[in-house]
Amino acid sequence: MADSFSVERRKLMRFLGAKVVLTPAAQKGTGMVAKARELAEAHGWFLCRQFENEANADMHSNTTAPEILADFTDEKLDYWVTGAGTGGTLKGVARVLKKERPEIKIIACEPEIAAIMSSGEKQERNPDGSPAATHPNFNPHPMQGWTPDFIPKLAEDALQAHHVDQLLTIKNEDALKNSRELARREGIFTGITGGATFTGALQVAEIAPAGSTILCMLPDTGERYLSTPLFGDIEADMSEKEVEISRSTPGYGYD
Repeated sequence: MADSFSVERRKLMRFLGAKVVLTPAAQKGTGMVAKARELAEAHGWFLCRQFENEANADMHSNTTAPEILADFTDEKLDYWVTGAGTGGTLKGVARVLKKERPEIKIIACEPEIAAIMSSGEKQERNPDGSPAATHPNFNPHPMQGWTPDFIPKLAEDALQAHHVDQLLTIKNEDALKNSRELARREGIFTGITGGATFTGALQVAEIAPAGSTILCMLPDTGERYLSTPLFGDIEADMSEKEVEISRSTPGYGYD
């Protein structure tokens, strides 16, 4: 994985027994994918090819999509808002929703600073569908898990099948702001991409007809982002106000 991946995620994976091999951030996602292929070929390891593997999308068609439909059996669902990382969720869920409930509008979000799916620029690919080069519209962004420096084949499949009704671009600052707002106001502890997806849902809510039902997926936790800008203004030590609170009673605390 690229070395921009959060420290918490690396530690978690190693805690679970994985070996984590980092690639230089300058090589971006294409460098990460190339290294994984190189290692698999050299050691005879299995390469999951999550950006092109149909099993990725199939799993979401078989699990995530039916769960959504079951939850809305007797209710209307007007919009489904999601982001796109590997594209597996987008392709797998969107094709089922479009088949079973064609009235649902599928909204896919991507970083404004790296709006590659909505750019109209073609992604250069290898014969197996993997990326052959960085997409020309890519720029680094803080929404880890979203939008590598190429358009995943699975995401492109969803676009070409016309399963996506609209692409929204999300500002970095709005993603961070709404992730924090979800935590502080709603008790929902999601990551940066969760805040970005919620931002997209808010944008949809501004233009949707009154009474519309909007489903927004936030499949992440903020604990993975302690070393990222999401927590950039959060101090570990007590603030002056907190020290003041501690001193407001005569019991144990700071003198």
